[in-house]
Order: sequence, then C-alpha cells, then structure tokens
Amino acid sequence: MMDDQVRRQLAENWRAVEIEVAGAAEACGRCPSEITIVGVTKYVDADRTWALVDAGCTHLGESRPQSLWQKAESSGMQVDVTWHLIGHLQTNKVRRLVGHHPIIHSVDSQRLLQCIADESAARELVTRVLLEINISGDEAKTGFAPEEAEALLEQLPESGIELLGLMAMAGWGTDRDEARRQFEATRELRDQWSQQYQLNLPELSMGMSGDFLEAIAAGATMVRIGSRLFEGVEPGDGS
Repeated sequence: MMDDQVRRQLAENWRAVEIEVAGAAEACGRCPSEITIVGVTKYVDADRTWALVDAGCTHLGESRPQSLWQKAESSGMQVDVTWHLIGHLQTNKVRRLVGHHPIIHSVDSQRLLQCIADESAARELVTRVLLEINISGDEAKTGFAPEEAEALLEQLPESGIELLGLMAMAGWGTDRDEARRQFEATRELRDQWSQQYQLNLPELSMGMSGDFLEAIAAGATMVRIGSRLFEGVEPGDGS
C-alpha cells in the first residue's frame, strides 16, 4: 500500500508537468488544451498508476502490451482512461490488445497495420493508430523511413483503423536544437501528406521527458512523459 506522501508527490509532479506544458504551449502561441500529456507508466506498478490517474492524468502510456492489458484489467481503476501503446508491438499481441481500445503509436510495418485492421474489423472495432517515423535515420530505432510511410499511405486498410497522425522520437544523443529540427521535419511530413493524400492527420506524438519542450515548439499534440512524473517515487512491486 502507498502512503499519503507518495500520493502527494505524484500529485505535485503531475501539476508541475501540467504547468510546464502549458507554459511551453503559450510561449509559442499555442493553446495548452491542444496538447495531451500521456503519462508513461511503464516504470511503476498498478497502485502508482492509479494514484497518477487520481492526480488528474487520464491518458496512460505503456511500452509493453502485456503491461497495458494487465493494468487495464486490474481492479484498481476508478475512472475511465485512454490507453496508449507506445512501444514495439508484435502481431501475436494485437488480438488481446485491441479489446482495450488503445491508441497505438508504434505502427512500424504494413504487416502490423493490416493485422490491427483485420483484428479490429473482425470485432467491429475501429482502432486509432499513428505511424511511427524513424525521423533520425538511426539504424537502432524502429519506425518507417519517410519514403516507406508515404508508400503505405497509398494503400491504407479500408476498415478497422483510424489513422490519427505520426509518432517520432529524436535520435540517440541529439542535442535540443537537433531534436527540435527532427520534430519540425516530422510535422512537415504530416502537413505534406495531409494535403497530398487528403487525409485528416491531427496528431503528432513527439517528445518525452527530456525534450518535450522542443516537441511542443515544433507542433506536438501528444507528449509522452514518464520519468518526470515519478521523480521521488519508488516504482513499487512492478505489477
């Protein structure tokens, strides 16, 4: 069981991140309500996850589909949340995952996209997805090269998915200026493809705890923040 001090720390961390995100938005002439903070809870157990929800975070991100559905199916949920799958997804995990209605940020192959579409359509669902773009070109990173993603846009599945936009991470070891340039390049791709293919692509999932300020300045609509929210908090039992 958590003590009240942990709950207070989580609430303070959440409020501090909210304030910083709002300030970053206003500094570049944007409305804070345009930006969704996805609290990345892969670091903590279910109790701390629900405490973060109690503090006001209703968008939760997990890297592993097993962790997402275990937490979603646990008995601690008091309010509705939107789940986000932000890590690599194997096709054999799709069937169970889509039943929890997540937003899947990490679609990195045509095969995976088609699998999500097929499983969702078979269950009369529409799963919201983003295409992961390897904007830095790092060989160690997953995601589509821009030209691969563009080719996919010409043959999207006709049912079962709703393409919301793009997700990107800055390359390993990049400084803040380079991270912003990479995020701006992702936004430019989104804008170009929206016009070229007449697609509504409202979302840009860019930025994490170390670079979300640059991502917001570049146009991010979703920022994935984990470690900042759990500063001073032990992870718990890992469940």
